[in-house]
Amino acid sequence: MPLNRFFYANSIEKFLQDTESEILGNLAYYSPFDLTDLQRNAWIYEISYLKQALHNQSGQILFEYSIPRLGKRIDVVLLIKGIIFVLEFKVGAKEYLRQDIEQVWDYALDLKNFHEESFSAIIIPVLIATEAKENTATLSSSHYNDMVFYPFLCNTNNLPLVLENAIQQYANPLNLSDWARSRYMPTPTIIQAATSLYLNHSVEDITRSESSGESLKKTTDFVQKIIDYSRNNSQKSICFVTGVPGAGKTLVGLNIAVQQFKENANGGNSLAVYLSGNQPLVDVLSEALARDKKKQEELKNPGKRYNLTDARRSVKSFIQIVHHYRNTSLNKVKKPIQNGILEIDPLKIKKHHDDGYSEVEHVAIFDEAQRAWTKQQLSSWLKRKQGIQDFPMSEPEFLIWSLNLRKDWAVIVCLVGGGQEINNGEAGIAEWLRAINNTFPDWNVFISDRLTGKEYSENELDGLLQTLPSVRKNADLHLSVSMRSFRAEQLSNFVHAFLEGDVPAAKSLLATISRKYPICITRFLDKAKQWLKNQKRGTERYGLLVSSQAQRLRPLSIDVRCKPDTVHWFLDDISDIRSSLFLEDAASEFDVQGLELDWTCIVWDADLRRENNSWGNYSFTGNKWQNIRSEERKAFQINAYRVLLTRARQGMIICVPEGNPEDETRKPKYYDETFEYFKTIGIPEI
Repeated sequence: MPLNRFFYANSIEKFLQDTESEILGNLAYYSPFDLTDLQRNAWIYEISYLKQALHNQSGQILFEYSIPRLGKRIDVVLLIKGIIFVLEFKVGAKEYLRQDIEQVWDYALDLKNFHEESFSAIIIPVLIATEAKENTATLSSSHYNDMVFYPFLCNTNNLPLVLENAIQQYANPLNLSDWARSRYMPTPTIIQAATSLYLNHSVEDITRSESSGESLKKTTDFVQKIIDYSRNNSQKSICFVTGVPGAGKTLVGLNIAVQQFKENANGGNSLAVYLSGNQPLVDVLSEALARDKKKQEELKNPGKRYNLTDARRSVKSFIQIVHHYRNTSLNKVKKPIQNGILEIDPLKIKKHHDDGYSEVEHVAIFDEAQRAWTKQQLSSWLKRKQGIQDFPMSEPEFLIWSLNLRKDWAVIVCLVGGGQEINNGEAGIAEWLRAINNTFPDWNVFISDRLTGKEYSENELDGLLQTLPSVRKNADLHLSVSMRSFRAEQLSNFVHAFLEGDVPAAKSLLATISRKYPICITRFLDKAKQWLKNQKRGTERYGLLVSSQAQRLRPLSIDVRCKPDTVHWFLDDISDIRSSLFLEDAASEFDVQGLELDWTCIVWDADLRRENNSWGNYSFTGNKWQNIRSEERKAFQINAYRVLLTRARQGMIICVPEGNPEDETRKPKYYDETFEYFKTIGIPEI
């Protein structure tokens, strides 16, 4: 049964007339889960309670309204006199728990930000802990002035009074008759998106606009056609997907992996694996999916505990770190390697399906494919770490070699980003095409029509593409709509102008985004931390970000040598000192690339500083800053700050320390011109 936007919707008048059995039957019919006694009893309580609480009201009522971005459903929505009441029931609860307050607040914020008919409406979230003490607080709108109220806390006695007071004060003529059918246009974090896809939502459900949803669907569908074609014709194919920053390349990859994973579970034979060299991204997504799988399994089977280890094992079957996948194939190679030729060691192969030595997956999706290693980098690493001498291939060539071992068919999907290279030894897209050209000419090649652009390949590909026998271009392999920051679609353009030193363009772009996306600066870290705390609502996340070269922030209690535990940093709440919300551990560009927070504080050190109206690039070695001479390293450093400046979805603050005239490594002049540059752009100081 397809997922329904709600399980029951009616006028309040008709709801009062319907029998409890009729309403309960409707709820049970549309629920995708088996009806447990716990859920049945909760619904019976809510129906009975609301029939009494709403006896003198008119409007609309909806049960179990879907919030696909969060992978959850609102217990009850009431639409009365132009006001949206979001009700979350905790039947039998004796306290108003923080996580329950945040839950109902999240629902209200989600509607305000992403539900079209809610944009201009008053939204009042209400937590009903049935056995809790009566709360005497009054209705209060948040400091954002966006008409989302602070959650009101009720027990069984005071909901009618809350409704009456709110209606008396805030009733308005806003027409909400089409509210239930309104477009829902979310922009999920990659964690939320992955979780929602895993729960059977589609990319259309969890994307903000028709244009971004359509773009993602077109790309996913085209890649699926390549997979179907390759399987049906026993072909091997590679395709390259490009996209503007924040367009959802990772989401496309995860979507394809999840689709194949579920198809295989239903009797198919085309497993896919999502691979990334980004260890923090893989760790965070894997743990988020595993925790959510445990939660969902326990919801389906109340009273039964589901082992988190089993959940992690299930998730790892389709999302892996690329190096682990690579090492599995390496274990089958005969050593020592002779004459630069890889051979399968018959003593080490593990029987898989029909061919004995290929990987079990037919489809491999490589995120940030341009960052795969060169032959020199891979050979050096294998020599140092595994004692393998004279490895003859680059990482792209070896990964194609591994899939080419299949006797039937295979597909490689390369997700290609531009302008975010932050490490050396990266091969670029040209190396994938060279491998096809030199070693695997029978593979079909499908490319985005933007792949040859400067931002992806520095014009290296034209000659290679002309020599390949089977290349097909298609616009559907390019994602053209950014969906990362729902408050500032021009953020990446602003950051680009800022880093390029284009003051007029940066000023102009800042003026367009600052109304909805606050950016400010300060010289004091304590002020920045307080600013972050003041912005947060519900379960929104904030955190401290620094460059990996920010070696002289130790006087501010930030030591880049102390790496955060990214799983806890991104997923745990403020009760865990390892959480980003605790504001003790700062994450670098290597920790956050591909991930995001709602609010960020970037603590800016002297590694990248303004000097005479241009950027000075430095690394701290021994006891002093040293100029970076290499153009490649300079580009990496600029890209590191590009990553940091584009991690916040809702707003950011930049802290540029004052320095210390008594510390040769932290002279005020190292920071002052940078701070003044921010002010020249027009960023306000707090």
